[in-house]
Amino acid sequence: MKLTELLKGVEVISKVKNTKVSDITDDTRKVKKGSVFVCIKGANFDGHTAAAEMLKKGAAAVICEYSLGLKKEVVVKNTRSAYSIMCANFFSNPADELKLIGLTGTNGKTTSTYLIKSLLESAGKKVGLIGTMQNMIGDEVFETSYTTPTAYELQSLFRKMADAGCEYCVMEVSSQALAQGRVDGLHFSVAVFTNLTQDHLDFHGSMENYRAAKKILFKRTDIAIINKDDESGAFMAEGLACKVVTYSVKDNSADFVAKNITLTSKGITYELLGNGIIDRVKCPIPGKFTVYNSLAAACVAVSVGIDFGTVCAAFKNVSGVKGRIEVVPTDTDYTVIIDYAHSPDGLINILSSVKEFAENRVIAVFGCGGDRDRNKRPKMADAAASLADFVVLTSDNPRTEDPEQIVKDAAEGLKGHKIDKKIIVDRTEAIRFALNEAKAGDVIVLAGKGHETYQIIGKEKRHYDEREIVSSILAGEI
Repeated sequence: MKLTELLKGVEVISKVKNTKVSDITDDTRKVKKGSVFVCIKGANFDGHTAAAEMLKKGAAAVICEYSLGLKKEVVVKNTRSAYSIMCANFFSNPADELKLIGLTGTNGKTTSTYLIKSLLESAGKKVGLIGTMQNMIGDEVFETSYTTPTAYELQSLFRKMADAGCEYCVMEVSSQALAQGRVDGLHFSVAVFTNLTQDHLDFHGSMENYRAAKKILFKRTDIAIINKDDESGAFMAEGLACKVVTYSVKDNSADFVAKNITLTSKGITYELLGNGIIDRVKCPIPGKFTVYNSLAAACVAVSVGIDFGTVCAAFKNVSGVKGRIEVVPTDTDYTVIIDYAHSPDGLINILSSVKEFAENRVIAVFGCGGDRDRNKRPKMADAAASLADFVVLTSDNPRTEDPEQIVKDAAEGLKGHKIDKKIIVDRTEAIRFALNEAKAGDVIVLAGKGHETYQIIGKEKRHYDEREIVSSILAGEI
């Protein structure tokens, strides 16, 4: 490929020599002879400082945001945006061969993507999926490190999906990816807003910045599907030139409304009203937030042309997502649920849902992540103490922070709550305590880890699967 072809669509400021190139990267470790190195300034490293070294290493050109006085440099307005567009060009713009469906929001993205994939497949479509837990091409699974992959990985996945005959790609689109330009150059057929609560402020700095980053997605779509019940829904919909479709469980003026909702430990049922039609939805995933997730999925499926009745009928065959209100087999007279809730709103959602079907007490075991937004720690504890009958405060992924200090920060939110509570920093011992404490009809919620099978302590990622931990404790093996 020639450099001019790679730069098609990029706002270039300097002259470009039509050099032949073999690859593109923003990672100094991956530069080889013939590569184009894109200089991106990150939180800990500025690629511009390595540009000269990359040329010595064999790079065909370096892409930068200002002149470095190098012979093989190309100056562009924004290297992050340029990198996304260049990666698309490198893989022959595979997203143009797919219908992209993007979901953004604080909670509900992962489950909703799986529901959408299932609904589309029930209509005979081949679908790719990109998300927090894994990436998929049909039934083939690929591991993932980020909610939204790097630009190079993303375009590589798109190419594999297009070559495999996928018609659709359903993907989670994180606020960081939007802010960092990782999805620049992409256009979506449908974009979904699930909800917005405090999260990722360590990256965005404020809720205003977080909200604004999310809205970027809705300026790049043909159809915007908006949760009308969320207070940020109106902000997301305001001023959009595309078609806007709303869903709700509270507001009859929404385009799609769930009525007569029934919640049980085995799932949900409700009547779906939309497009002048009414039909019944039965979904085998418990929790009120499943109503919202299934509503979003139904809106997407109907919006891309799938028959209303086919969509409603397909819900009875969907399966849950690992780590999202996942019931752990225990052969006990109490229930253990694993959920990924790791924000105040996430805890409120899962605990509220569990309380709706728990026969006895709700025991919440949770911790807060290290090297993340400290302000949400007491809010998480307050949320747990406001809804659970017994709170066990413990560790999550402490990363490079002191677990004792993280727990201390969170414990501020327990003050003033007259409920049973226990602080046990060691997560395994906290789980053991909860299992020993549980009585018939209780529901233990292990919140925070969800699908994760590791714990990050310091900079080390250690194997830690709560399903295995629960099983081993009950078997007397640990």
